[in-house]
Amino acid sequence: MTAPTIKTPPEAFDFAVETLIIGAGACGLIAALAANEAGQEVLVIEADVVPSGSTALSAGLIPAAGTTMQKAAGINDSSAQFAADIQAKAHQENNQALVDLLTQNAAPVIDWLTETHGLPFSLVDDFDYPGHSSRRMHGLPTRAGSELIDTLRSAAERAGIDIICERRAETLYFADGSVHGIAAQRPDGGIETIGCDRLILACNGFGGNRALVSKHMPEIEDGLWFGHDGNRGEAVLWADQIGAATEHLGAYQGHGNVAHPHGILITWATITEGGVQVNAAGERFWNEAQGYSEAARAVLSQPDSEAYAIFDGRIAAIARQFEDFKRAEAQGAIKSAATLEDLALALGLPARTLCKTITDIPLDSTDRFGRTFGKSVLSPPFCGVRVTGALFHTQGGLRVDTSARVISKDGSSIPNLYAGGGAACGVSGSADSGYLSGNGLLAAAVLGRIAGSGTFS
Repeated sequence: MTAPTIKTPPEAFDFAVETLIIGAGACGLIAALAANEAGQEVLVIEADVVPSGSTALSAGLIPAAGTTMQKAAGINDSSAQFAADIQAKAHQENNQALVDLLTQNAAPVIDWLTETHGLPFSLVDDFDYPGHSSRRMHGLPTRAGSELIDTLRSAAERAGIDIICERRAETLYFADGSVHGIAAQRPDGGIETIGCDRLILACNGFGGNRALVSKHMPEIEDGLWFGHDGNRGEAVLWADQIGAATEHLGAYQGHGNVAHPHGILITWATITEGGVQVNAAGERFWNEAQGYSEAARAVLSQPDSEAYAIFDGRIAAIARQFEDFKRAEAQGAIKSAATLEDLALALGLPARTLCKTITDIPLDSTDRFGRTFGKSVLSPPFCGVRVTGALFHTQGGLRVDTSARVISKDGSSIPNLYAGGGAACGVSGSADSGYLSGNGLLAAAVLGRIAGSGTFS
């Protein structure tokens, strides 16, 4: 990878557009739709052969409070409660103005994508996500991020928005306190320059840059990288060179329920609905109710950086709404058995210990780790899957104002430079424990629309 650079603008660009967007993930495509609606000439450039990115690797779920779908389901939720949930999970470390911006605009974004652009969102209404006081996750039918990307790309294509793939931005042309354009590498190795009136950084975070991961979050550097290798940190590296402010670069979303060695995400519903995680000795080792991001470190601390998610057929039926879970079943990652003894044999766990671990789950009370269980007991058929911990995506990044414009270190806003999604600092606090389910796509969707709709001069 060529290190991202800053240069003075050339005398002339190969071509120019009004709004240029780097990255065709959820943030970039939503920004493109919004900018197009605002009457802007829009170009999206993407490093991959086809748009995918971190969004395609996710479950594609966006949390929002007060949507039309929530109201139809009789769920009384509010942006204020959503904001309180985010801040509680992040130990009050987030910028309150940014939290309010995201939570107040999430529902309008979901309704807009549904009503204006035809995305078939529905509410996840059959299980709860840790830290959310209401059921507010919205996803497409397959509950897969790949469907979200494909559907957004189709919407952009219908709108006549140009998306040029296999173009990696290498140089930012910056002078006199503003952006003038970029230089991007073509597949043949050539360079083309693109001028713009404004630039939106939607190129995600830096999880694919191992040097930056080691520098800012060494506790996860040995974990499986489950994000997109294209997330190389251009936004953060450019920020340092132009004097833009960054924040919470040690924040990230981990996940401790990735089927191993299959590399398939197993929904955390397998845990929240009454399942547990055990180590190779068949013993539980932490409070799983803390959340799937913290689970990454917990699982990586176990022998061989592995654990086993144990659940049952009832929970598996809930999990099958996720395409990834069905794929894990098809590949044989999910083991099922009529007895715990047989499940232990299938997973290579000590049967006596596993049986005692499951029998010792305290129904309708709190265990020694601090987790409170309900009245449901795991019952045949029993299910299990070997898992490991992974880094999904970084949550720190460039500071932005309420217009999604990048903020300089002196506190002023760079007038024509915007950031969203993983390129911008999110609302997950300063580490992994502050990540509330859906925070990544929340920032991508809301900041993408705000940046796209921006102020034009």
